[in-house]
Amino acid sequence: MIVGLTGGVATGKSLIAGELKRLGAFIIDADTIGHELLEPAEAAYSEIVEEFGPGILSLDGRIDRPALGKIVFTDRSRLDRLNSITHPRIIEKIKKEIEVLSSRRPKPIIVVNAALLIESGHYREMDAVVVVDTAEAEQVRRSVERDGVEEAQVRSRIAAQMSAAEKAAHADIVIDNNGTVEEVLEKTRALYEELKRERRA
Repeated sequence: MIVGLTGGVATGKSLIAGELKRLGAFIIDADTIGHELLEPAEAAYSEIVEEFGPGILSLDGRIDRPALGKIVFTDRSRLDRLNSITHPRIIEKIKKEIEVLSSRRPKPIIVVNAALLIESGHYREMDAVVVVDTAEAEQVRRSVERDGVEEAQVRSRIAAQMSAAEKAAHADIVIDNNGTVEEVLEKTRALYEELKRERRA
């Protein structure tokens, strides 16, 4: 069973994915794959540097993600261009990981944790889509506290993403994460039991 897990910045996707992993699900993290694609040995690296210029590189020649973020999260057309380079490669790697996990385990529950699952269209290939919904004020508070970034940066990033309502319109399940950590973990455990029931069915 392939489950898509998505939501905006600082909605708690990683916390939920971590609990699902503890319960027995297999997690494929699109963000981790996306970071790997920025490494100099990857084909996407040269395309990104050619597109956005040497100003996005740190002294060691690696792509400086915050510098790249400042460009793409203030200009939708540049963000779309970056996504056109990375999304097909991310989806390809996800599919390969799904194939490997499915060949090793009978009927695994595989969770694809991807912030842009809906935007990329990859949600259509999921057996179920779970959207994590958090109020924007809470997203901002968490991001500022967790990452030490300025509020304006967080808001520009949120504005560049699909709205929570739009994501929820494509969801089979919506998890409200405006409460405590324990509350969302309880919801995650209930979600896992539901996924197991659906897998058996």
